Amino acid sequence: MSDAPIYTIDPQAFHADPYPDLAAMQGIGPVCFVPELGASLFTRRDDIFREEKRIDLFSSHQPDGLLTRVMGANMMRKDGDAHMVERRALFPALSPRTVRDVLSQRFADIVAGHLARLRPQGQCDLVADYAMPVAADALRIMTGLTNMPAAEMDAASQAMLDAAANYQADPEVDRKGYAAADRVLALISDRLPQLRAAPDLSIISVLDQAGLSLDAIAGNVRVIIGGGQNEPRDAIAGTIWALLAHPDQRALIDGGQATFADAFDEYVRLVAPIGMTPRRVARTDSACGTQFEQDELIFFMFGAACRDATHFADPARFDITRDTRPAIPFGAGPHFCAGAAASRTLIADHAVPALFAAFPNLRLDGDVPFAGWAFRGPTHVPVAWDS
Repeated sequence: MSDAPIYTIDPQAFHADPYPDLAAMQGIGPVCFVPELGASLFTRRDDIFREEKRIDLFSSHQPDGLLTRVMGANMMRKDGDAHMVERRALFPALSPRTVRDVLSQRFADIVAGHLARLRPQGQCDLVADYAMPVAADALRIMTGLTNMPAAEMDAASQAMLDAAANYQADPEVDRKGYAAADRVLALISDRLPQLRAAPDLSIISVLDQAGLSLDAIAGNVRVIIGGGQNEPRDAIAGTIWALLAHPDQRALIDGGQATFADAFDEYVRLVAPIGMTPRRVARTDSACGTQFEQDELIFFMFGAACRDATHFADPARFDITRDTRPAIPFGAGPHFCAGAAASRTLIADHAVPALFAAFPNLRLDGDVPFAGWAFRGPTHVPVAWDS
């Protein structure tokens, strides 16, 4: 382990609300060792922004890491040329041009269909009834897994991510995660003959056209299902919650002083849906005044970086007029989220503004609990409207 100051957490309290502990760690120093997680945590924005790029020291290559065990070999756990070969293969599916010319209209159609389904009901849980199926249907199109129902996509994402963050080694969490990973492989195998007969810009198809093996395709698709389902789901529901809970901020959008894109940027700063990324120390060395041992585990805490008070005044406040450019909810280095453009378009251009336009007098209709630290978002957002 590193020689960083030791900071202990209550895992349940940290899962419920990590921000008090993260702020306390920021006050102690640039790095703290958390024995309950078996890792040294970087919590300050500037340190994370700088050190995440030092892949020679803080490597994504973790052959024995939890994410690799669950998902299989994938570009998120590769560095340098090995990473870039697969990232370039993926690019046609998620490029800004593909998002603009192909995906945006399909996102609009998905959102319109779910709004039409919900409109007569007058109330719903935004997480389960809107954000989850919208995100899943978008991901089904992007990946090419049109043979995977939306509810199964969401359940598989959660199960694999839970297993990839199962630092307490709960065997039931592992069982569900590995079963979901096996199911994804089977569904990819079923789709490949069809996509080879009629290639398209879906992720499975472009990776197959680039010559990746079935295992390599599956590893990358699993990782994309993990982040590509949870992050948009949580950010759709969370951005809507934030605007409903802060009507003064919604009024700025109505008055033309801000946009839904501003609201999205501020929400993912306030509650980074992907709260951290793990790295392996590649060699014994020092950084940020801390000595690290080869092969130990470190976490770059994006959720803490996005609330760093040296960059964001009153960081726990939702303020869509603030400058969010220093925030790094999608990462900062070579592993910057490949799906960021698609996520922004789905959420800020379609899912959030269309909901407010379609439902008069949309309002919160109960408590909104949040959970998670590696991946964080609202678990329920009950709302009502005039049907």
